Amino acid sequence: MPRLSPGETAPDFTLPATGSATVSLSDFRGRSTIVYFYPAAATPGCTTQACDFRDNLNKFQDAGYAVVGISPDSVPKLEKFAEAEHLTFPLLSDPDHAVAEAYGAWGEKKNYGKTYEGLIRSTVVVDPEGAVSLAQYNVKATGHVAKLERDLGLA
Repeated sequence: MPRLSPGETAPDFTLPATGSATVSLSDFRGRSTIVYFYPAAATPGCTTQACDFRDNLNKFQDAGYAVVGISPDSVPKLEKFAEAEHLTFPLLSDPDHAVAEAYGAWGEKKNYGKTYEGLIRSTVVVDPEGAVSLAQYNVKATGHVAKLERDLGLA
């Protein structure tokens, strides 16, 4: 899948989310939004990354950013994950990975010598008008939030 670049219009989406909600990108118009894609809730790397976002959420919000996490997991699994880790930002379910594909966050991966299709850990920052302002692919779970803060001038 082609990856997004700064200046492109971010693909809109509407997905089921934690809290019995449905969340659309358009819900965040007028505000910058961090959309991060992660492979699977409650796995070590994804838990580290989600907790880093949780622990830094006030800093992002104070700077005008909303945070949304997207994975292929079901809403019930996301609910358990959010409750266990005290996550207060929306987690969205993309089981057919259509949104991940539209954002370039689904594609070829290699692990232990095997090649397969899967979710590529990625973060896309969308500006208040709906354009991509930053797109990062193949990010590391550990340290990514701190790097994102630096890249956004928040650190």
